[in-house]
Amino acid sequence: MPFQRMPNVSMLPGEANLSENDVIAATERGILIEGRGSYSIDQQRYNIQFGGQVFWEIRNGRKFQMLRDVAYVGRTPEFWNSLDVIGGAQTYYLGASFGDAKGQPIQVNAVSHGCPISLFRDIDIINTA
Repeated sequence: MPFQRMPNVSMLPGEANLSENDVIAATERGILIEGRGSYSIDQQRYNIQFGGQVFWEIRNGRKFQMLRDVAYVGRTPEFWNSLDVIGGAQTYYLGASFGDAKGQPIQVNAVSHGCPISLFRDIDIINTA
């Protein structure tokens, strides 16, 4: 079986240089997901499910309360088409992992993905409990 490599993909910050507070203020009702959590992506990178480490309910442009057992699901094209707001350079974070959990047997290869805080509209959220 050929060895498959996952590309290192990053999203550039927005030109407006919006802060995390600016992006939260632009959100009437939503969930802020911070940190890396569980993830599942099919072999075609089409169907996705991602979690995080810390979850905040956003109401009327402010952090309201912490949540737990949250993930978002969807299909890659719809997900990227729902991108509405991109934070500035000061919100950029580069994360990394030692593997992408793909291949048979499982591959061990370092991957990294970076992005600024971003607002996606009309994303499907599930309770993972």
